[in-house]
Amino acid sequence: MYFVHPTSQVGEGTTIGYYSVIGEEAILGRDCQVGHHVVIHPGTRLGDRVRVDDQTVIGKQPMKAAASAITTLRALEPAFIEADCLIGAMVVIYAGCRIGSRVMVADLASVREDVAIGEMTIIGRGVTVENKVTIGRRCKIETEAYVTALSEIGDYCFISPEVTFTNDNFLGRTKERFKHHKGVTMKRGARVGANATIFPGITIDEDGLVGAGAIVTRDVPARKIVLGAPARVVRDVPAEQLVDNQEW
Repeated sequence: MYFVHPTSQVGEGTTIGYYSVIGEEAILGRDCQVGHHVVIHPGTRLGDRVRVDDQTVIGKQPMKAAASAITTLRALEPAFIEADCLIGAMVVIYAGCRIGSRVMVADLASVREDVAIGEMTIIGRGVTVENKVTIGRRCKIETEAYVTALSEIGDYCFISPEVTFTNDNFLGRTKERFKHHKGVTMKRGARVGANATIFPGITIDEDGLVGAGAIVTRDVPARKIVLGAPARVVRDVPAEQLVDNQEW
């Protein structure tokens, strides 16, 4: 009670749930688990032992609204999910994504086109990752965080629940905004506390820490803690919390 296109390849030991659809020239590795009502679009590639839960869509082509400032309609490479990943229920992963090994994308998350995610990163429940974003290895992005388009997140970064990144200081008004779109950059080991808002073009340098509820309007120096609205430097990050002093 599922459909596998004759041109696709399904590895030994892979199981497919009821009413799922595997599109043209898709490749599923060995021992994958595909849930019920899953749609895997043409050309998508899953590595070995990938789990995809119910009602998830992988390899979706983007739509472009008439007023979209970032999305472009063009040929995209198929989505590629490497070995041992866990993809939750009702997740949407677009074409043009590459997801490294042992990544978890939790239920209800959305990962747009032209996104790269490094190995062992966790994308939490309900997280939105917009297009043209790079996320490093061993990051954790927690529930309902919003990562705006054009952002770059380095290795070992931590983003708490309900964090909001922004990339447009003009709030959609005047054509001037098209010259200034820029996402947020987090360097290696940077962290952001719950409900913080980060303005467009901001860099949080290595091991920088943004406190909960902060409004970040200027760059965060390396190994400094910032708090408040607008955020100000208050002290150094304790040495025992620095990324180089952790056991990974």
